[in-house]
Amino acid sequence: MPEPRIPLLSKEDAKQAAKQAGVVEAIASLNIFRILLRHPKLAKQVNDLLMTLLFKGRLDARLRELVIMRIGWSTGSVYEWTQHWRIALGLGVTEAELLAVRDWRTHADWSPADRAVLAATDDTLAHGAVSPATWAECQAALPDAGEQLELLAAIGAWHMISQILRSLEVPLEEGVAPWPPDGAAPH
Repeated sequence: MPEPRIPLLSKEDAKQAAKQAGVVEAIASLNIFRILLRHPKLAKQVNDLLMTLLFKGRLDARLRELVIMRIGWSTGSVYEWTQHWRIALGLGVTEAELLAVRDWRTHADWSPADRAVLAATDDTLAHGAVSPATWAECQAALPDAGEQLELLAAIGAWHMISQILRSLEVPLEEGVAPWPPDGAAPH
């Protein structure tokens, strides 16, 4: 893999920067934060947004991970796809479901909520907004306004992360295999 466009901080320097910035120390060793922590205020804001969506949110974690995996696949973000593969499995998303995210419209076993959030993700990636028809599906599947807001925030946040990852050519952590489990990557 090529070197990232902005050099990684050493793990020790990243941990120190995280501590000073108020960033969760556990994520300071991730390569994306080893770069983001070169701008501590920005790293703190990104950290706060992601930690809120990951650990303090209303949107079902499984649905959030389907959104993230769809973004990772659709944008070709090997880092995002690979990192969240493990997270999604840990939350009970099956390997078959994760693989089906790649061509989700042909998978018959999605719930209405699964289909709604995946369609909202595709709409936003393609057109910058959720279509009226898809929004109606989202409202039916996620009747709580807080969940609806978090869905949009999750799509926007992880799309931004994908852009950062790809633009900076952030490498996977050492020893992490890309595109699990079958090695297939987007064309």
